[in-house]
Amino acid sequence: MGPILVEAFRYNRWANLLLVDVCAALPDDKLQLTAPGTYGTIAATLMHLFSAEQRYLRRFGEGEPRINERDDFPGVAILREHAERSGDQLIEVAGRLNPEEAIEENRDGGAYRLELGVVLLQAMHHGNDHRTHICTILGHHGIEYGQMDVWGYGQATGALAPVATRRAGQ
Repeated sequence: MGPILVEAFRYNRWANLLLVDVCAALPDDKLQLTAPGTYGTIAATLMHLFSAEQRYLRRFGEGEPRINERDDFPGVAILREHAERSGDQLIEVAGRLNPEEAIEENRDGGAYRLELGVVLLQAMHHGNDHRTHICTILGHHGIEYGQMDVWGYGQATGALAPVATRRAGQ
C-alpha cells in the first residue's frame, strides 16, 4: 500500500512488543487486573489482541491463527513470540497489499464483500485500541508503562532526535 503504512505497522509491532515486555515484568496476579471501561483483564486483552491479529492475517492468506482468545493464557513469553510473528507479517502485508482487493466473508448471517485495505486499517486501529485499554489498566493501578506513542517510537528508532544547537555568535 505504501511506505507510510509500512512504517505505521512497524510502529504497531514496536508498541505491541514494548507493552508485552512491560507485562512480562508483572507477577501473574497483576495480569488479572482490570479497570472500568476496558476490554477485560490484562491477560484476556493480550490474548484478544494477538489472536485477532492472526485472524486478520488469515484474511490476507497468511495461514490459520495459532492462538485463540478462548484458550488458556499461555504466558507472556509465548504471546511475545506471536506478537513478533504477526507484527512481521503485518508489515510485509502492508508493503504489498492492493487496498481495493476484496474477499467475501460471511458475517452476521450474510455474505459481504470486504476490501482488504479496510481489514488492514482495522488491524491497526484494533491494536491501538487494546493497547490503550491495557495502559489504562496499568495506569489505574499505578503501574508505569513508559512512552508507547508514536513520539516514543520516533525516539526509540532515531526518527525523532534532538538537533545539536549552536550558541549565538558561533
